[in-house]
Amino acid sequence: MVGPVRPQFVLFGSSIVQFSYSLQGWAAILAHLYARKADIVLRGYSGWNSRRALQVLDEIFPKNATEQPSLVVVYFGGNDSLLPHPSGLGQHVPLQEYIENMRKIGTHLKSLSKKTRIIFLSAPPVNEAQIYGNSVPGQQRLRTNESCRIYSEACLDLCREMNIKAIDMWSAIQKKDEWRDVCFTDGIHLTCEGSKIVAKEILKVLKEAEWEPSLHWESMPTEYAEDSPYDPLGPDGKTTRNISNYTFQETKEWEQYHGSKIVTKEILKVHKEAEWEPSLYWKSMPSEFGEDSPYDLVSADGKTTLKSFQLCLP
Repeated sequence: MVGPVRPQFVLFGSSIVQFSYSLQGWAAILAHLYARKADIVLRGYSGWNSRRALQVLDEIFPKNATEQPSLVVVYFGGNDSLLPHPSGLGQHVPLQEYIENMRKIGTHLKSLSKKTRIIFLSAPPVNEAQIYGNSVPGQQRLRTNESCRIYSEACLDLCREMNIKAIDMWSAIQKKDEWRDVCFTDGIHLTCEGSKIVAKEILKVLKEAEWEPSLHWESMPTEYAEDSPYDPLGPDGKTTRNISNYTFQETKEWEQYHGSKIVTKEILKVHKEAEWEPSLYWKSMPSEFGEDSPYDLVSADGKTTLKSFQLCLP
């Protein structure tokens, strides 16, 4: 643990969460805005459904922790909403079970502390044409936009019942012009345009919520924000300029981030070549909760499952 202790925002969910720290992903946007204000903690597990979330809930959110999160953003539902596979394997969770699983997650998070705030994200839409564009004739379509809608509405209904803040992602994304073409990398996961919608909706909730203290980034104090003679020199050459609260908005695409790519490449090179035990190179480190599960993705043969994190390996 490094100090000073900041408010902790935990993002808990499946691949929509795991991939949210990619360039201009919605977690990256939040981390940028909340720099020096809160720590954005990622607990995303590609391929997971609400069943798997329940299995590790106490481990990720122990009730006896010294510091409890100020905010938890939860997303499960997209994988739960898959239609059942004939083999019985895969990620599908029946609707009523999904509702009860999410109820248990919400109840547990509410019990952490009186100051822990919760936001649920409902299942976003999918672009079926993009998902199945290259599928073979007769292939069963397990992921449909209509099923996403049903699970999204169930999540929103539950949140109204439990008095939990919720974001209707199924509707929010479809308000974007040409949403099918601009919001998804593969028909399921979000592009920077899709991520901007998620970040905007989360920030809207944080701004409008009557929480004390406010968790909106503009209302939170900045760490070490006092004036200093070591601040950058002002234009007059006689005074200094406090830039503690400056937020630089980046809109460039990945290929334009030459400086950042060089830094990242050099850091990974050191990690790979260093004779450290254990190795800190990303390919050498174990994946959290990486054990086999009957709820993993169903592989092409329809009889076995495939670990979701394997899909991320180049």
